Amino acid sequence: MAAAKRNHETAAGWAYHDATKHSFRSVRDKVHFLDWPNKPLPFKIYTALDPTGLPREFPPLDMPALDAISREAETAGDAIPDLKDLAQILYYSAGVTKIKQYPGGDIMFRAAACTGALYEIELYLVCGDLPDLEAGVYHFSPHDFSLRRLRRGDYRGVIARATAREPSVTSAPVTIICTGTYWRNAWKYQARAYRHFGWDNGTMLANLTAAATALNLPARVVMGFVDEDVNRLLSLGADREVAFSMVSLGRTSQPAPEAPAEIERLTLETEPLSPSEVDYPAMREMHAASSLFDEEEVRQWRGALPERKNPEPQGRLIPLEPFGEDEMSREGIGTVILKRGSTRALPDADAPCLRILSIRSSILRLYSPVPTSYFAPPVPVMAPTRIVVGNA
Repeated sequence: MAAAKRNHETAAGWAYHDATKHSFRSVRDKVHFLDWPNKPLPFKIYTALDPTGLPREFPPLDMPALDAISREAETAGDAIPDLKDLAQILYYSAGVTKIKQYPGGDIMFRAAACTGALYEIELYLVCGDLPDLEAGVYHFSPHDFSLRRLRRGDYRGVIARATAREPSVTSAPVTIICTGTYWRNAWKYQARAYRHFGWDNGTMLANLTAAATALNLPARVVMGFVDEDVNRLLSLGADREVAFSMVSLGRTSQPAPEAPAEIERLTLETEPLSPSEVDYPAMREMHAASSLFDEEEVRQWRGALPERKNPEPQGRLIPLEPFGEDEMSREGIGTVILKRGSTRALPDADAPCLRILSIRSSILRLYSPVPTSYFAPPVPVMAPTRIVVGNA
């Protein structure tokens, strides 16, 4: 087993990056035509599992969006979500928010942006007994807004063990697991699809954690876990779909039961995504190279903050001052998520002012610490922010 550990090696990552990055030559030389009759289904549909319908009527998430993305839940005791809380979080993370008709058929747009509107990220829940949901392992089905139970019983101990006893997981009544389905995105983007796992999962996690904050539920992004254990629990065929990230949700003083020594493999039938699928081995190789194989490797990986040296600023510095509370937008996070689209329309007369105000307030909120398992204590986001401003 030890010989298979490769997460600390960077050669595989660089090889995948170099092979799949865009250039003027690659865009022209690697011509790819979309096979429309073979387009994958945008949903994972279990053919033999009964749905548990989620509540469709719930109050709006009215916490101001800029607060929801920059705060954490403020609760010291137990914070246990009920089915209505889960419905809101799932809806604003991965739910179908609008349907548009096109000559080729309807497109069901989701709450979070996704490359190509192909929606390759699936959500699963592992929970103990909740006020109105039995303990189990569930799949979220956006197409009919329901949960389908894969396993009956409390398997939170499996997740706790897989994450090497990550504190937020061991105390969570629910953990949401995000998976990536290779072919659903590779149909259009070929081997680059693994890059999109990170992008598309990231937009979903942004919505999910903001919605959790609006409901005053602690939420922490967890990236380090024993991949094989989580894939087995969810009954995933790792050559087609893999666990990518998870979020511990809520807090409970009731400990999860110990994990069973072995997890039974299940055979759960699903509708085929397409008449045929094309395999891109580079994606699976990249994921295998980044996987963690045992609890000790998870512990070594977690909390290791990479050294970062910021370059010295060049040119004129423009100070950004935060708005006062009376100047900030108070639009609720639920409303903001539902208004999301690929374009923005600004009133012509106010456009220059709105652009400046949006830039100034948004940047300062973007750099709030993100609660994750891999940075302890939380640190501001690592990705640099760049802005291109044209003439107004």
